[in-house]
Order: sequence, then structure tokens, then C-alpha cells
Amino acid sequence: MRTYFLLTLAGVVLFLGSSCKARPEAEPEYRVTGTIKDLMDSMVDPSADFIWEAVATTVSAKGIEDKAPHTDEEWTEVRRRAITLLEATNLLLMPGRKVAKPGEKADDPKVELAPEQIEQLINQDRKTWTDRVHGLHDSAMASLKAIEAKDAEALLNSGDGIDQACEKCHLVYWYPEEAKRLKETQQQQ
Repeated sequence: MRTYFLLTLAGVVLFLGSSCKARPEAEPEYRVTGTIKDLMDSMVDPSADFIWEAVATTVSAKGIEDKAPHTDEEWTEVRRRAITLLEATNLLLMPGRKVAKPGEKADDPKVELAPEQIEQLINQDRKTWTDRVHGLHDSAMASLKAIEAKDAEALLNSGDGIDQACEKCHLVYWYPEEAKRLKETQQQQ
């Protein structure tokens, strides 16, 4: 009887073992496609530029010309750009995103770090990278709040925050030698 029980148990174990298939690894929910440079060129820069240019005062021989969104359609378009900028910050933080395509070079190697150097800086201190990107997100949120309130003056003022967030990041990752020169100049004054 004991032998019969052991054979039955062994058969059940073999049956269950053979019916269980190894599950393939789950595919990630997202696929990193573009580089940080791609996101900057296609989403961050054009969206920030649009927000900056949405409100302006031009003084010329013709007089003073104020530019600001007035219609619902104009406010909607500025909002679209703010949302694009906000969501681009999330894309910048996705793990596995490269700074540039393999072999891609800096536009001006005399001023800018090479993409490999930028990527190394990001990977060495991911927290600083995240903090800088969150700074851009927070400044873009100020723009979105101004847009939703249809407050042209607040939108104008929020542009400075976006500019500062971009510059703080660029001084760390894109042209850190410029940051050193600025710091030395400030210390000499």
C-alpha cells in the first residue's frame, strides 16, 4: 500500500511538473525609443519656446505691442505645450533612456560635454538628475496654473522659472565648465 501511495504521489508530481510551463518574462509596460537629446529637440525646447513666446511686450517705432493669448483656442494651444513640457519631464526620467544615439557628437565640443560624458554624470548621481528634472516639472506646473487661470502676467512670470530650471540642469550636464567660470567670477567680485 505504501508503494502504491508513493507511485501515485510521484505520478501526480510528474504530471504537475510537466504541465507547468516556464512563463516568459513580462514585457515592460513602456518602450524607451528616443534619446534625451531627441526629447529635448522635439518636446522640451519647442514647448518651452512656445510658452516663452506666448506673452511678450515689443517696443518699436510703431509703439508698444503686447502679445498674449486672448481666445479660448489660443489658451488651449499654450496649455497643450505646457502639458507636453510637463510630460516630457517624466519621459526624461525613464530608466534606460540614453543621452544620444551611439556616435552622436556634441554640437560644439569646445563648450559642451560629449553625450557619453553627460550620460556618465547622470548615471553617477541619478538623484541630482531627478531633482533637476523635477525642477523643470515644477516650473512648468506654474505655467499650467497660469494658463488654466488665463492669467497672462502669471504666465509671463512663470517663464523665468522654466528658464532657470533649464539653466541649472545645463550647467551641471551640458556645459559644467561654464558653471565653474561663473562661480570663479562671482568669488572675485
